[in-house]
Amino acid sequence: MSGMEEEAPDVLCQLENVQGLVDALTAVRWKRHQDAVLELSEHGIVLIVEESGCLQAKVYLKKEIFIRYDYNAEGRPRFGVSLGLFVDCLNAFSVPGHSSLIQIWYPGPDMQVLLKSVDSLDASICAEIRTRIPDTSAWDYNFEPAGTNPLTFTVKSAALKEAIEDLEWPGSSIQITMEPDPPSVTLRAEGHGDLQIDFIYCVNSDLLVAFQCDHRVSFKYKYKFLRASTSNMPSSVTKENRGSKLSIGRGGMLKVQHLVSISKPSASHSHVDSAGYQQPSRIAHIEFFVKPEESED
Repeated sequence: MSGMEEEAPDVLCQLENVQGLVDALTAVRWKRHQDAVLELSEHGIVLIVEESGCLQAKVYLKKEIFIRYDYNAEGRPRFGVSLGLFVDCLNAFSVPGHSSLIQIWYPGPDMQVLLKSVDSLDASICAEIRTRIPDTSAWDYNFEPAGTNPLTFTVKSAALKEAIEDLEWPGSSIQITMEPDPPSVTLRAEGHGDLQIDFIYCVNSDLLVAFQCDHRVSFKYKYKFLRASTSNMPSSVTKENRGSKLSIGRGGMLKVQHLVSISKPSASHSHVDSAGYQQPSRIAHIEFFVKPEESED
């Protein structure tokens, strides 16, 4: 049997834009001390964070966003890390105006995550992050459609973030109502009074860019959990303003989806496929799952 040092790591990957990865992971960091679980597979890496059995977020880093992705594990290894520590370490490799190339591999000799800069001629930066055995997921986040037709809408990301910030009321809830006629989405907060924001859907809508709803539906969500889904949205997302997709599933489970550009091909590391087309910017998919409040009736 070969020695430990000769065995290939479970995963070894290289990434050319650290800042894009920092942006994606910061989007799911809603408090200072937060644990995350990383799950590895031949398809890429998924990072999962959750709180109170009511809020869960996932960052999907598909293998295509890496310029190298070597996967050698059997099954799907899972390990826990401090999200804040992971982001802080990655930040150490991020140089403004420079597309840093870093290598990440797991496990190291003591089951740690190892990071190393690989394109600097002057000096090499290395970091290692201790891991822990993760707890099993505290709740079932499986998102099931509420019926045969999806209940979903897509709103410009900057407008969604602004609307939720405007609805802030300490300790309050936000009621999200979808109406098929007229096609609209209402966000309503109640406190010492109430505040309501309406998104009306029409063909040339600037804000509500997609809408699917065949029956009225209304659920309440704790403000702090709903706010977590947009509060750390990277500036790149609001600038590109593609659109964030919200879906209401069975039992009122809310799914909020954002797309974050991890990197745009640079001259030195451009990716050209077999047909000769250069790939567009590579995208990380971020999903939040928010449980509704128990209805009182």
